[in-house]
Amino acid sequence: MMNGVNRTTEHEAVVARLWREHLRAPFPAGLRGAEPAGIDMVPLDTDIAGRVSTWRSNGTTLDTQRLRILRDCVADLDQVLPLLTDTEDLRYWQRLRQLAQFVSDAGPQPTE
Repeated sequence: MMNGVNRTTEHEAVVARLWREHLRAPFPAGLRGAEPAGIDMVPLDTDIAGRVSTWRSNGTTLDTQRLRILRDCVADLDQVLPLLTDTEDLRYWQRLRQLAQFVSDAGPQPTE
């Protein structure tokens, strides 16, 4: 049981660190209004940030609908990331993807 607790604490610490970094980082100006792979980057950012914030506020839990949306965001980022070429843009979106993945991995896994 102690290993599970330690893993959870480490998981929360990683999310907290990534979240602090994300909050300090400006949104990549060149991607405002951009839609690489047909995906609007501003709502993608908002969707992920909102779910991560909710997860942190709700004692590291999300409801099924929010988890589904977060996992959809990870899939969207998997399409977008290979198209980004600017180093700062990549850093911003890779961090956001890590946040989304960590939080979605903490929830119940889909049974589909």
